[in-house]
Amino acid sequence: MTKQAKQEQAEVIRELKELLKPGDTVYTILNHVSRSGMSRSISAYIMQNNQPRKIDYQVSRAVQYPVDRNNGGVKITGCGMDMGFALVDSISWALYPRYQCPGENCQSSDHFNAPHPPKDKTMKHKGYAFKHQWM
Repeated sequence: MTKQAKQEQAEVIRELKELLKPGDTVYTILNHVSRSGMSRSISAYIMQNNQPRKIDYQVSRAVQYPVDRNNGGVKITGCGMDMGFALVDSISWALYPRYQCPGENCQSSDHFNAPHPPKDKTMKHKGYAFKHQWM
């Protein structure tokens, strides 16, 4: 990554940190799936003043994924899992890589979906600071 790209990424991360705090919800919309099913274009939104705000450009720069100019949204590759969740997880890691869940009401998949959640309610892995919801 060039020095200019690193500088732009740092600026965008600062901007997103002002907009997104741990525990906030990032909403996603699936815009397009490739014919092969191996890539998707997903738009990311947050709620600001009771209005949805699109944050595709900031997200693409923060996580270093391209913007899909034909279909809109952030282009993310892969399959076999919830790619909206994967995008939000990438945003979380870019903004808060040292975030550690608070325990109670943690939205981490280890707490939220686990058949046997950890007894101490704290996580050993870090990074998942946001909730995700499809629109």
